[in-house]
Amino acid sequence: ATPGDTGRPGPAEATLCTQAAAQTPPRPGPPSAPPPPPKEGHQEGLVELPASFRELLTFFCTNATIHGAIRLVCSRGNRLKTTSWGLLSLGALVALCWQLGLLFERHWHRPVLMAVSVHSERKLLPLVTLCDGNPRRPSPVLRHLELLDEFARENIDSLYNVNLSQGRAALSAPVPRHEPPFHLDREIRLQRLSHSGSRVRVGFRLCNSTGGDCFYRGYTSGVAAVQDWYHFHYVDILALLPAAWEDSHGSQDGHFVLSCSYDGLDCQARQFRTFHHPTYGSCYTVDGVWTAQRPGITHGVGLVLRVEQQPHLPLLSTLAGIRVMVHGRNHTPFLGHHSFSVRPGTEATISIREDEVHRLGSPYGHCTAGPEGVEVELLHNTSYTRQACLVSCFQQLMVETCSCGYYLHPLPAGAEYCSSARHPAWGHCFYRLYQDLETHRLPCTSRCPRPCRESAFKLSTGTSRWPSAKSAGWTLATLGEQGLPRQSHRQRSSLAKINIVYQELNYRSVEEAPVYSVPQLLSAMGSLCSLWFGASVLSLLELLELLLDASALTLVLGGRRLRRAWFSWPRASPASGASSIKPEASQMPTPAGGTSDDPEPSGPHLPRVMLPGVLAGVSAEESWAGPQPLETLDT
Repeated sequence: ATPGDTGRPGPAEATLCTQAAAQTPPRPGPPSAPPPPPKEGHQEGLVELPASFRELLTFFCTNATIHGAIRLVCSRGNRLKTTSWGLLSLGALVALCWQLGLLFERHWHRPVLMAVSVHSERKLLPLVTLCDGNPRRPSPVLRHLELLDEFARENIDSLYNVNLSQGRAALSAPVPRHEPPFHLDREIRLQRLSHSGSRVRVGFRLCNSTGGDCFYRGYTSGVAAVQDWYHFHYVDILALLPAAWEDSHGSQDGHFVLSCSYDGLDCQARQFRTFHHPTYGSCYTVDGVWTAQRPGITHGVGLVLRVEQQPHLPLLSTLAGIRVMVHGRNHTPFLGHHSFSVRPGTEATISIREDEVHRLGSPYGHCTAGPEGVEVELLHNTSYTRQACLVSCFQQLMVETCSCGYYLHPLPAGAEYCSSARHPAWGHCFYRLYQDLETHRLPCTSRCPRPCRESAFKLSTGTSRWPSAKSAGWTLATLGEQGLPRQSHRQRSSLAKINIVYQELNYRSVEEAPVYSVPQLLSAMGSLCSLWFGASVLSLLELLELLLDASALTLVLGGRRLRRAWFSWPRASPASGASSIKPEASQMPTPAGGTSDDPEPSGPHLPRVMLPGVLAGVSAEESWAGPQPLETLDT
């Protein structure tokens, strides 16, 4: 055998050995033992690995279902084609990874689609809140309010040279027996705020308790400046009222609503809820459980209302008319944000179209199904709305920052309203905090998500003069019997008629849907894999199998190299004085089943190693298994 020979005969040698054995006559002698049973053929192991990475790649490219893989091995003799197809496959892989990256990036942003559908069914009419715009002046603080009116006239007179004191008595309100102590802060007055390079602005100045930090509240409109300045002092005075005063003062005189009907039938008194707003006056909420049968003006709510102008200085509002707001059931009406005005002497028809909005929650968006999962505790005893949450959040921050609450909002437990008699610098703290709210620097926006389900009302209004010149006589005479004054020649300006109807019974449902749900994401990934490689899910499993086989082959070959390096490392010579025992040639272990007569030099040998089944397919040249039986040729 040559040094490169492995000791295993080739197929031709094995055939020759078999034929020679058959032609050799049997030798005389004692009967031999029965021959051993014939060896079975090679059995495939549970897991087999190729002998090299080249063989592994060739097998994969030949049998894989990925398009173009076979071109890497079928044209091995033509290096130009092999290189070209290799570059094309690499470019397709890069393009596939790039598009998959874009796809996953869009998926991780969680985009949504708005699906709009139209439904037709009977709907309950929403609630309608109406206010007369004539706030009452509480008797416990009536004298303080008259002092404020006098102070307002002085400020307007000094700024615009307008004398508003002509024809008015000095102070006509009697001093109540239990008047709360109050001192009007005359340091907070209207003034011109001049800025270089800009228009002259009008406003007022608010300072903290030490006077070291001052805040200027300025406006380019003098009307807005006067109203905001007056409203600040007005709320400051109302905060002196006891907490139970509003409940005892909630009765209404009943002259605001002159007539009410729905679908030709008169309304009942129990279908109205009344309350008093410090800015918008006496308010009525039409709370009838009415189902719209048909659209149109004859199948809605019709109201005839009485409009009054407040006799004192009208600095809270410059509008003459009725404040109207349409809102959902069990929702708090925030008249300062979502209401509109109806002028006197007109008939206004308010057509309602309802939209239902359904939003997706996490991870596609930030919405809530109710107040349970919201960080802010609602101060209103109504259903959750985002506006109610924002107001509650601001009031709680107001109590934490300024040690008191704003009068127009409900109070948390244990807090009190802000008043200069108890908190001299509350105005500076309030306007600083309110400015942060306007510029979205407060955490209220993130703490108050939108509802996952809500109804949005789209309103359209048409107005006409009412009553007409021809029908004014008998119309006003009829209404005069219901409390309308007869002697005034401007009776038309003291009336307003409002019709509230559904524009159509069809309503739109706007639902959010994910752009990439799990089935759609898998479909998009499959389309990209099919476009660039013609691959499917099974093709991806073939790639996974290739990676596992390559990893296992790397571990096996790496382990073999480590073993070879270990056993080829030179051993240390025996210590001096130690006897060297040389075994007999017959006792020397022989590699690959040879005898002691083999001319190969002896050396250190491994004991037999039983390799796991994963190594069963490795070639015998690299195996450290036990000796293999060889067929020999008898000579």
